[in-house]
Amino acid sequence: MKVTFLGTGTSQGVPIITCTCAVCSSTDPRDNRLRTSVLIETEHTNIVVDTGPDFRQQMLREKVQKVDAIVFTHGHKDHTAGFDDIRGFNWKTKEAMEVYANEEVEIVLKRDFHYAFAEHKYPGVPNLNLNVIQNKNFMIRDVAITPIEVLHYKLPVFGYRIGDFSYITDANFISDSEKEKLKGSKVLVLNALRKSEHISHFTLDQAVAIAQEIGAEQTYLIHMSHQMGLHAEVDQELPEGINLAYDGLAVTL
Repeated sequence: MKVTFLGTGTSQGVPIITCTCAVCSSTDPRDNRLRTSVLIETEHTNIVVDTGPDFRQQMLREKVQKVDAIVFTHGHKDHTAGFDDIRGFNWKTKEAMEVYANEEVEIVLKRDFHYAFAEHKYPGVPNLNLNVIQNKNFMIRDVAITPIEVLHYKLPVFGYRIGDFSYITDANFISDSEKEKLKGSKVLVLNALRKSEHISHFTLDQAVAIAQEIGAEQTYLIHMSHQMGLHAEVDQELPEGINLAYDGLAVTL
């Protein structure tokens, strides 16, 4: 299985005007973070987790030719806003995209992309099969997936485990029972927004503590804001086996 980090950043704390701070002016490509998403490739199946506003750019950058399914973690715009661009894969395959989401995301998609769910669709709109999932194991073709339910402040959010790979984004609480699902992972991916406290995201120290509790061979931190600081500097501060991820990083399990 190959995992490619399509994006490792977030809209939180990122200036929308021209900025000349250390992060914005950095020449290190690892400091250029698109919104968080990941591509999981097995021998027969390609799965993308979340379609944020940068989805199209990420697909083009990585030259992705095949996506069999989209799996959503939750319904916030920085994880769903690029959904319309699945139509490019519809055009290529002439098939509907398989989409997996909980009931909260179902509501969001049907509200924001209502035209894709209309009884009489305008030609060329996204074509999809929506599969509503709960906190129970499910299959996508040959891929077994275990949801991991976490809290993003008060909003339930799904992380996912596929084999030895576990992926958690947008969380500030994981119950003991859900942590058990993460135990034994070889690669753990966990959100870490910034160093200072936040109401709905793990801080860097909190994410490191959970990573050490889970004990994966390698942990990558994602969903990092502009306020996290420079990749090269922060990465040096981290314990062995815990690193900041970066856009385009590919890991083979």
